[in-house]
Amino acid sequence: MKYYDKLIFELSKKGRTGYTLPGGNVDAPALPATLCRQSDLHLPEVSEVDVVRHYTNLSQMNFGVDTGFYPLGSCTMKYNPKINEEIAAMPEFAGLHPLQKNLPGVKAVYEGMDRSLAAITGMAHFTFKPCAGAHGELTGLMIMREYHLRRGDLARTKIIVPDSAHGTNPASAAVCGLEVVEVKSNADGLVDVESLKPLLGPDIAGIMMTNPNTLGLFESEIKEIASLIHGCGGLLYYDGANMNPLLGVVRPGDMGFDIMHLNLHKTFSTPHGGGGPGSGPVGVKKELAEIADSVCVSGFNGNFGVILRAYAYILMLGKENVKLAGPLATLGANYIKESLKDAFKLPIQRVCKHEFVFDGLVDDGSSTGKPGATTLDVAKRLLDFGFHAPTIYFPLLFHQALMIEPTETESKETLDAFIDIMHKIAKEAAADPDILHGAPHNAPIGRPDETTAARNPILKFFDEQCAS
Repeated sequence: MKYYDKLIFELSKKGRTGYTLPGGNVDAPALPATLCRQSDLHLPEVSEVDVVRHYTNLSQMNFGVDTGFYPLGSCTMKYNPKINEEIAAMPEFAGLHPLQKNLPGVKAVYEGMDRSLAAITGMAHFTFKPCAGAHGELTGLMIMREYHLRRGDLARTKIIVPDSAHGTNPASAAVCGLEVVEVKSNADGLVDVESLKPLLGPDIAGIMMTNPNTLGLFESEIKEIASLIHGCGGLLYYDGANMNPLLGVVRPGDMGFDIMHLNLHKTFSTPHGGGGPGSGPVGVKKELAEIADSVCVSGFNGNFGVILRAYAYILMLGKENVKLAGPLATLGANYIKESLKDAFKLPIQRVCKHEFVFDGLVDDGSSTGKPGATTLDVAKRLLDFGFHAPTIYFPLLFHQALMIEPTETESKETLDAFIDIMHKIAKEAAADPDILHGAPHNAPIGRPDETTAARNPILKFFDEQCAS
């Protein structure tokens, strides 16, 4: 461990201080005993330079889109342009109270985003109340249920979800009180239309899909699927997590979808991960607009700062350059796929969209007599070379799934470097899988016991030696 990898409590030395404050000339107000500590607050005693180095070191231990390539499948971890941050930090916006949503400038942002997203997606209207993607899913399903209830169609209590769906889809449906009916994928990784037909009936509220799906494949029979769902009286819900490759190419509304959500923190470049904030605005066709505005899922009109960042991104690109995002993301994904399919198993040999899925290594090194290298081993080894791991073990259709999404913001040089490292890791696995089993070798920590950490978390640090 490097000296500054230590916790700040471990750097503490009794009596050391990094600041001097002038003596106060105001008497402290008397506080009720119930609000007072019974003992001194235990804080580290360190110099200013130790504090600066400690927090700088912590920032360097984190991984994000500003520090390296982040090929996380189905999450579109694209670069966040700094002009977005500058606009969101303007005091005229940053100082607003959430209830000040009716100020002219704020209304102009919401109205502009509504028009922009409607044009991009083929929907008629968006509600911005949902604060995340899954929140948007729930909102969309609530709109779907309300649509059927207002028509007096009380029997529609089931929702069809493909077996390749994002895990939040069935979870959101369950929260909304809908029964999930799974439809299988065919050998090409697409929704099996023949398996869909027997599921249709007067109890079906609709279907939840993303297109392209989680294998990165475009659902080429979407128009027939839409016709079948509408034919039985249901609605189509579009999970916008995979909208990025469609920008400027095709619109969910034109495919036949009635309701959709967008992840502004994926498709429109706002900060992503770390628990939020997010934004999952929901778009609907014209006949559902009044219902969308009536569904209340938030006390405020969404996360305005995130919406503002996304609006800045759209305005910066303009309609001409928004059209480039989807094709460039698709180009990058297919370039990586074709470059690595000699070393990693490619279960479906088709042109992908923004992402694709491998199913482990072609040669995992098991012929050496040692346990073969797994997808987890590959992911951990990537950390040694400064790359974040792709999504692993999802979708569940493949045992050693490795889902890669480069996004449109990465250069060919970055993609080539990633391809070279992946080939290097594949060669290491074939020659000596133990190299991968022990990875990462260069990270601050190796492989923690994740099960124990989840079940018995240690949420604080206190060492008597540090306090002495």
